[in-house]
This record gives sequence, C-alpha cells and structure tokens, in this order.
Amino acid sequence: MSWLQSWDRNFCYFCNMIRKLFLIFVFLCFSTLIARSQFFVKTSDLFTRTDGNQHLGQLNIIQDQALDTLISRYILGYRNLEEKNGYEGMEGYRIQIYSSSNRNAREESARIKAEFMSKFPDIVSDQLFAEPGYWKIRVGNFRTKTEATRLFLMISKVFPDAYIVPDIINLPELNNR
Repeated sequence: MSWLQSWDRNFCYFCNMIRKLFLIFVFLCFSTLIARSQFFVKTSDLFTRTDGNQHLGQLNIIQDQALDTLISRYILGYRNLEEKNGYEGMEGYRIQIYSSSNRNAREESARIKAEFMSKFPDIVSDQLFAEPGYWKIRVGNFRTKTEATRLFLMISKVFPDAYIVPDIINLPELNNR
C-alpha cells in the first residue's frame, strides 16, 4: 500500500503542476490577445489616389508606428465628426450673441442677426436651430479661445449677453499666393 500511496501522491502533485501550467498558459495567451488588439493604422492607407497613377508624386515618410497611428486616429476622428454633423469643420470657438426658445424666437433671432450684420459686416454669422426649440445666433470662426476673446471684447459692448462657446467651425480659408 505504501507504494500505491506514494504513486497517488506523486500523481496529484503532477496534476496540480499541469493545472498551474495550463492557467499560466491561458493567462499569457489572453494578455497577448489584448496587446495585439491595439492595431496600428497607417496614415497612407487613409488617403488613396483617384487618378489611377499610384506612384506619381509619392512621398514616403519614415516615422514611429505609434505616431502614425495617432495621426490616423486624429484624421478618422474628424471624418466621423463630419459624418455626424453633416458638414466639414474643425473644433474651435464661436461667440454666441443670442439664444432663446420663446414663441417669437425665430423672428427675434433674424432681427438680431440683421443688426449684427449691419454693425459687423466682415464677421460671419449663423442662425441655428437646436432641439428642443432653441434659436441661436453664433458669430465668427476662431481656432483658439484667444482669437475669440479679442473679438468678444468688441462684440460684448454692443451685445452684452454674448459669450464664447466651443463649436465646430468652418474650415479656414487658405491664403493663395
């Protein structure tokens, strides 16, 4: 019996070792899968040529793969933003000079927009409707809050209820030289 007990004890020890090795193996496989799930996207894959000549004007940029992925995610984020809003734009700031949900808010917002356009003809203004029934007038397209603050100081003298809001702004015009 002692031989059988010794064999049984060794067999249990062997089974426990196999169980521990199996758990370590499963843990390593799982952690490998998690690490591999963070895939890399190449920026060059986002921009494809439509004229058929793939090599004309080709530019190769050698950079870290993580940096390339960051740039790609930034580009894809703006594409998703365009799809969500229905128009092109970028994150920036605007100045809101009017917001109301009164019965006559539409007419009043049109009157305030016309008043703003007569006093500041060079600044872009938009009349917006936001659910659940707010009419808003937002003016300007500013990339930074500092740019918006400069104009805000002038506008707030005429429209004291104005304030700076983060918004999706129109893409700035490129200077053609």
